Amino acid sequence: MTKRMMHNDLTRSKPTKSILIFTVPILIGNLFQQLYSMVDTIIVGRTVSLQALAAVGSTGAICFLVIGFVQGVTSGFAVITAQFYGARDEENVKRSVAMSMMLCLATTLIVTALSVATTMPLLRLLQTPQDIIQDAYDYIVIIYWGIFASVLYNISSNLVRAIGDSNTPLYFLILASVLNIGLDLLFILVFHMGVAGAGWATVISQAVSGVACWVYALVKYKTLRVNRRHFAWSWRFAMRHLRVGLPMAFQYSITAIGIMVVQWAVNRLGSSVVAAYTAASKVDMLVNQSLAALGIAMATYCAQNYGARMFRRIRVGVSRAAIISIVMSLVGLGLILALQDPLTVLFVGKEDFAAVRSDVHLYLYINAGMYILLGLLYVYRNSVQGLGHSTLAMFAGAIELAMRVIAAFALAAWLGYPGICAASPVAWLGADVFLLIAYACIVRRLPREDNPLYERDMPAADDVAHRATP
Repeated sequence: MTKRMMHNDLTRSKPTKSILIFTVPILIGNLFQQLYSMVDTIIVGRTVSLQALAAVGSTGAICFLVIGFVQGVTSGFAVITAQFYGARDEENVKRSVAMSMMLCLATTLIVTALSVATTMPLLRLLQTPQDIIQDAYDYIVIIYWGIFASVLYNISSNLVRAIGDSNTPLYFLILASVLNIGLDLLFILVFHMGVAGAGWATVISQAVSGVACWVYALVKYKTLRVNRRHFAWSWRFAMRHLRVGLPMAFQYSITAIGIMVVQWAVNRLGSSVVAAYTAASKVDMLVNQSLAALGIAMATYCAQNYGARMFRRIRVGVSRAAIISIVMSLVGLGLILALQDPLTVLFVGKEDFAAVRSDVHLYLYINAGMYILLGLLYVYRNSVQGLGHSTLAMFAGAIELAMRVIAAFALAAWLGYPGICAASPVAWLGADVFLLIAYACIVRRLPREDNPLYERDMPAADDVAHRATP
């Protein structure tokens, strides 16, 4: 592995510095990624109708069910790549890249077929209001047909992050976001394609971003370039990736099922409440992206250091990340209190703001007040995943699902809409308790000190030539 390759190594500098430097580009990228759905929602809500806004918003849960699966499985594959990179095992980094590509192709075919076939049944199961169900279908089925674009972008960006580069995915997310805005305006305002135009804009812009990111990464990083021998199939090697990727994918999907239950409860209150819930959710997701970015950074940080057997760095880094998450949570709460009304107006327009204002405020106060729970959830869940224990993260997702369902039914029956708003914080609390215990058990089994050979006796990077493991 060359010295050029190791300049993104997260096993070297001070943990806090490594984590923050790696997190910042991810945060900026996450904010731009939110523009995919935000721009769709803003343009639809401001130029089509409030019902169209509700239609796009009502698909959020089933969209996350599928796209979350894709994000999880590609992130899991990249964890294996990051572990090999941390161990300076370039041959197995290349084998991992090739295996990830083959598994992603199979994932795309299977997930596309299943999601397209079940779109309308899921919308009906969620009791989507009849006045918006057709628009909801027209939007989400296009997103599903374009799953290949989401897979391409996610595997490209995750593999690049696995070798420590969080900047490259940002560049192409900015490109995609700008392109998405232009296509939204073209398809909706010029071609009058309605919500379907918003769907096509998202798919096309994400496909362009994925192709560009992958091509640029291959040109820039020699270690990501694979040849025919790296595509040699090995069930043992495939299962190593699937044992991490599938639990992470199911963890995302389990979380999505919980969100679907909440969406079902919201849908029963009518399209006006759906619109308010949609706008509040968009504002919420925009503000808490710093917490999500920190979580993504911790998965790569823990994976690289685990591969390098830098166990003390893992403990220190996770502790520092937990403190950082608390600070970010308080900043997020402050942003909600200061900017909730201007941000909400972006989605619903001034003329409709009065109709949704109180419901939006209630959702944001309840959720933003509990951001500390969400921040800890991101840190410990992704750290556990980076250490290769994605099954435990999946169990945490199951607990989150159970708590969210219980809250959605019990609290909604007792408190109505306020109970629905409290469903997510209750779910975060349940998952946090499990993850803190799981993480403590994992690190207790790790050696107390870092690998003494890594810094002192490791051969020069240009001379490293690790043999591929079978």
